[in-house]
Amino acid sequence: MPLRSTARTNLVDMVIAQMESLISDGEWKVGEKIPAEPLLVEQLAVGRNTVREAVRALVHTGMLEPRQGDGTYVRASSDFGAAVQRRVRRAGLLEAYEVRASLERDAARYAAERRTPEDVAALRSALAERDRAWDSGDVEAFVDADLTLHRAVAAAAHNAVLADLYGHLSDAMRSAVRSVIGAPVPDAVRHQIDAHRAIVDAIEAKDPEAAEAAVLAHLSEAMAALRAQPQDEADAEPTR
Repeated sequence: MPLRSTARTNLVDMVIAQMESLISDGEWKVGEKIPAEPLLVEQLAVGRNTVREAVRALVHTGMLEPRQGDGTYVRASSDFGAAVQRRVRRAGLLEAYEVRASLERDAARYAAERRTPEDVAALRSALAERDRAWDSGDVEAFVDADLTLHRAVAAAAHNAVLADLYGHLSDAMRSAVRSVIGAPVPDAVRHQIDAHRAIVDAIEAKDPEAAEAAVLAHLSEAMAALRAQPQDEADAEPTR
């Protein structure tokens, strides 16, 4: 029986699947550099060309991003996340934030109706980490902690589609989150911290109306801060 090229293609597909699993499971985190090619060849026990084809395929989907002279980085946690990022780059950040705001409002309401004791513990832990990050003055750590808290709210809604969409959209617009958090008025920032605590309190109390009201109060200030930005900054491409 003559040899067929499908065996090689299947091997590439298997390597792609392994890499996708490493990314989606968080072993390779968004923003991190993946192992160098020689190490991938050794760990996967495949040829260099197979690794290169697999990496090229994931670069094409947008999950990986090569950086000249530096290496290859994880850009999105799934091909769906990469598609969301591409769409956000074609839109203004204000438009993207409006969609994110709608998801936050619904997530908070659902979370208040469906949350478990474990969800409340996760929310309280994320809120405490957010406060610690703010006190530290580390903006990047605060952005990460803020997104972790909002993802915990989405997770507490117990709607996998909503949680996935929210997570991918948030990853795609980190610069918008940073610009709103970085509002130059300390009182406004402190009120934002209080507003997030009110959201968690309402979810723990299983009060959907209060949870939605707290989110809307938070969003109105965040949206105003984003609208106040110069247009060229508001429409800038999100940072990686």
